[in-house]
Amino acid sequence: MSYVIEEANLEPLDDSGNEGLILSSSHNPFKTSVFPVLILNKQLKIIYSNESCEQMFQGFSNLLGSYFFDLFGKAFSLEDARKIRDTIINGGNGFSWKGTALLKTRETVSIKIRVYIFPLEMDLKAPSDFVVMFDDFTEESKKLLRSVFLSLLEASKLKDNDTGKHIVRVNEYSKRLSDELFKIGGDSYKRIDADFIDNIGFLAAMHDVGKIGTPDDILNKEGPLSDWEWAVMREHTKNGAFILSTYPNPMAKEIALSHHEKWNGTGYPFQLEGEMIPLAARIVTIADVYDALRMERSYKPALSHEVAISKIIEQSGIHFDPKLINIFKGIMGDFEKIYNSNSDEARRD
Repeated sequence: MSYVIEEANLEPLDDSGNEGLILSSSHNPFKTSVFPVLILNKQLKIIYSNESCEQMFQGFSNLLGSYFFDLFGKAFSLEDARKIRDTIINGGNGFSWKGTALLKTRETVSIKIRVYIFPLEMDLKAPSDFVVMFDDFTEESKKLLRSVFLSLLEASKLKDNDTGKHIVRVNEYSKRLSDELFKIGGDSYKRIDADFIDNIGFLAAMHDVGKIGTPDDILNKEGPLSDWEWAVMREHTKNGAFILSTYPNPMAKEIALSHHEKWNGTGYPFQLEGEMIPLAARIVTIADVYDALRMERSYKPALSHEVAISKIIEQSGIHFDPKLINIFKGIMGDFEKIYNSNSDEARRD
């Protein structure tokens, strides 16, 4: 297959001097394609991009005229980058390549893409221009992965049937606090990016999934637990970490294992202290405790927002990361809004 090229030479498309390949509108199968498409010359310079490609890569300025690896080099492994160069420059694998790429910036959630590279004119022995076609399979991959773990979450909810919409709220609290850390940035929170926020907004709900292994008579006991019952209950952190060990993001295991650790080192299961506790777990700890204080359970009454806030602030530097509590103070009204908009009473109505 070959494509009709209206102009054989590269011509400037605008006053900036960017060069672009002009394809005949009647013979350009890429113009209206739902798949994002680039065309590269033999020097790996981008000489054409269709509308779908411009939309997909809105965060990248000046696709035209840029070199492919200047923009997308970090999305490929070193080995794949070498193979792509060999494909275009030396004709490796019949001038064709297919593989995957991972596009990531601090401001946007990572995009998983299938990439196909082939000559613009297939019948040439020495092609000079190459098509790069992208297929975004991010949502497909994410839905498949998360559906498996959501099944585990549903199973854990059957065990602890008094939690109502607790896990929904904990997700929202954790995401809101992470959003605020993202705005602050700096060295302290440089790990917080769009992926971190997206992941904690799902994985915070998994914090108690290890309760699948907790006996029902302990899990649903009315009144205080005995010492040996508490010992069994505390094992849910290790059980959860084991269950989530196959999740590809380590955040899942960190949250399950460490959300009952305390800033002063008196928590469980390993008495971690201060910043030894993973950041995601420190965030979820605040979210989980706030919601637990607000909820009515078989062994305790519900507390008001004001009382819950007071108790959490009292534990700054003891139970909770003091820096996070200072940030929490500025957004605690949003926690109340999240609780009210996802209340268990609304669910029953």
